[in-house]
Amino acid sequence: MSHDEATAMSRASPAIASATGRRRRLRFASRVLVAVLGGYAFAWGVVAAGTALMYAAGMGFHDAEFLSSLLGVLALLVALLWAFAVRREWLAWVVLPGGGTVLAGVASLVQALLA
Repeated sequence: MSHDEATAMSRASPAIASATGRRRRLRFASRVLVAVLGGYAFAWGVVAAGTALMYAAGMGFHDAEFLSSLLGVLALLVALLWAFAVRREWLAWVVLPGGGTVLAGVASLVQALLA
């Protein structure tokens, strides 16, 4: 394709360029949203499940809570980075909130068994 053809093509389709730019911004906003909200949900699940499981294993509650919080910070960092690195965006939307929900369910189950 020559330079003249490329210039004519770019002038002929500003609506396509605008739609493409809008789509890219929406996809980026979606990635940011899943990274922040999904990553927080996943990290919260890691902290809840870790605390419950470590306490059930015999560790003191506050020690388990502290160690789980440290692991939760690492989980949040990994989740944030993974949400941007994953090729399929829908996978991040499934894994991060879904994983957080499953981990919170595990924590609730362990707590119910301890009571």
